[in-house]
Amino acid sequence: MPQSILMITAIAGAENCAVVLSKQFGLTVEVAKSHKEGLAALRRREFAVLVVDQSLVEHADDGMGTLLKYAGLAIPLEINFAISGCGRVVREVRAALLRRDREKDLALSAAASTLRSELRDGLAGLLLQSQLALAEPGIPPQLSERLELLLKLAASLRQRLDDPQPRVAASAIRPHTPCLREAIHALPVA
Repeated sequence: MPQSILMITAIAGAENCAVVLSKQFGLTVEVAKSHKEGLAALRRREFAVLVVDQSLVEHADDGMGTLLKYAGLAIPLEINFAISGCGRVVREVRAALLRRDREKDLALSAAASTLRSELRDGLAGLLLQSQLALAEPGIPPQLSERLELLLKLAASLRQRLDDPQPRVAASAIRPHTPCLREAIHALPVA
């Protein structure tokens, strides 16, 4: 996941808020002063969060349309900087990152469940066909041994798929990156 935040605002003090965000989340924060600068930054690289000043959105020809087109996986947040302090921005970014973490966990769980279901279906067919082949009369002994081995392997795989406790921790599957969730939970509420 990209480890940076893009703030698009022309309001005075944006750099101070960027410093606070950077300290709070341990992410780099880039500030763009206009819609055009924001688009250029989005074209250069990916961001975890896109914080856009509502006043810039209202004055842009297409609102956030073009920004969203280039935002990629960045979480878009539209904030009225004229009435919101930096504390509010921090809370909104924290909530968005937590929401992203939950959505990612749910998506991984759903994908694993779908994969497990598809593998179970395929293994059921493999088990059935192996059993039917073993029941055929006149099978050579070598083929019978191989079919029995295939049957045992398929049954073992099916048992592992039915096991509610995965044998490999999810953290071992994911690439090694600092966990934002723990960092976000440890932050003081602004």
